[in-house]
Amino acid sequence: MGKVMFKHHLNVVTWESTAAAIDARIHSCKGSRNTAHHFFFQVMETERTGIARAAAMQASPHCPANVPQPSSEEVTSGADIISTVEFNHTGELLATGDKGGRVVIFQREPESKNEPYNQGEYNVYSTFQSHEPEFDYLKSLEIEEKINKIKWLPQQNAAHSLLSTNDKTIKLWKITERDKRPEGYNLKDEEGKLKDLSTVTSLQVPVLKPMDLMVEVTPRRIFANGHTYHVNSISVNSDCETYMSADDLRINLWHLAITDRSFNIVDIKPANMEDLTEVITASEFHPHHCNLFVYSSSKGSLRLCDMRASALCDKHSKLYEEPEDPSNRSFFSEIISSVSDVKFSHSGRYMLTRDYLTVKVWDLNMETKPVETYQVHDYLRSKLCSLYENDCIFDKFECAWNGSDSVIMTGAYNNFFRMFDRNTKRDVTLEASRESSKPRAILKPRRVCVGGKRRKDDISVDSLDFTKKILHTAWHPTENIIAIAATNNLYIFQDKVNSEMH
Repeated sequence: MGKVMFKHHLNVVTWESTAAAIDARIHSCKGSRNTAHHFFFQVMETERTGIARAAAMQASPHCPANVPQPSSEEVTSGADIISTVEFNHTGELLATGDKGGRVVIFQREPESKNEPYNQGEYNVYSTFQSHEPEFDYLKSLEIEEKINKIKWLPQQNAAHSLLSTNDKTIKLWKITERDKRPEGYNLKDEEGKLKDLSTVTSLQVPVLKPMDLMVEVTPRRIFANGHTYHVNSISVNSDCETYMSADDLRINLWHLAITDRSFNIVDIKPANMEDLTEVITASEFHPHHCNLFVYSSSKGSLRLCDMRASALCDKHSKLYEEPEDPSNRSFFSEIISSVSDVKFSHSGRYMLTRDYLTVKVWDLNMETKPVETYQVHDYLRSKLCSLYENDCIFDKFECAWNGSDSVIMTGAYNNFFRMFDRNTKRDVTLEASRESSKPRAILKPRRVCVGGKRRKDDISVDSLDFTKKILHTAWHPTENIIAIAATNNLYIFQDKVNSEMH
């Protein structure tokens, strides 16, 4: 993101000078131009290369495969690039969204004694088109169909529900199963057409007959016209009745049953856009207290807000900000300090943030500095100039907690992803790639060599492929199962230690 983050939206015609000036100001705020460990995961599934293939794909590598697999040389369509990954609250379902506005839902298969090697595999459950490209005629802006975020709602009945959003419009979807169909209507024929009443000579009781399982996805609500700027995050409240959505300058509170209005709870837009110094980058509700939420900014700060204090939460309850070390000050300091993701721990005691080079753990009770800081790829510090030139410095990496809040995970370049054990302080770099990952293979730790002697499997920092990046990750809420989005491929890995216990 950054200096070109809105380049595909800047179709503003010349007479809209006000809108162009505001957008330009937002752009400037976002950026001016090996030790022993237990993180061994087994490959459970690869390949998610678009809606057509995903609908027919057999997720298990051990299933009889008559589905054509793409070659490594196959050209990736931009619409197939995965833009978000999210487990539901039980971990039985996994949803992915892509730049083509499509959502693919995977379901975990039940454990089988007959097929012990296929325990816990995820197979395609449903696919649907969530968003279509639109055009804002008032501002002469094209609205992309790309799915920015997906959030599952806690399950209240047999149906599942999720929220999906693109830059402007949030939609609530209901996912239901149907395995029976009614037959024997008195007034309708087999095709559902009304019969001629004169032909009805007797009455019968309709019956339900078994049918092949059908998964139905229906839109329940469409929450539109709530944001002037691009939506970057949505978060469902613990009260299960409300959710919030955040764009660059505002955060809105919605009721799940009301689509025509929302309540603005944060507004950082100044009266004069020339005074704008930062933008909102992410936000999330506290997992247990429905009145608390946090939002991060492009300046690297976190603001904890309490909706009990005032209706408009422009004045935060707590400000979490780490003083900058003057010795490390550079032209890129403000860009790399921008927080790209913030996540509350499951316990609600800590917050996890990701900036360009580090992940940090913050204690809600200590505002002055993070309690833990982990270097993700500090070897890139000397290459910030070239990363700025190719716009990689504006990439927005996400982060994730494991179920017990003891391990954190985030992505990096070259299809690498990093894990940090908070208890042992050990870390590991693993790779998600089709070349090195075979079904049931053990992932080997990777190491980036900065200089000097290289070990056999080391990779030089100059050899890293910056077009291959792990931006989106998700961790199963209770088990050591992770989902990694690598461009148009979805990798699901399982902890070998746990899998061998079955």
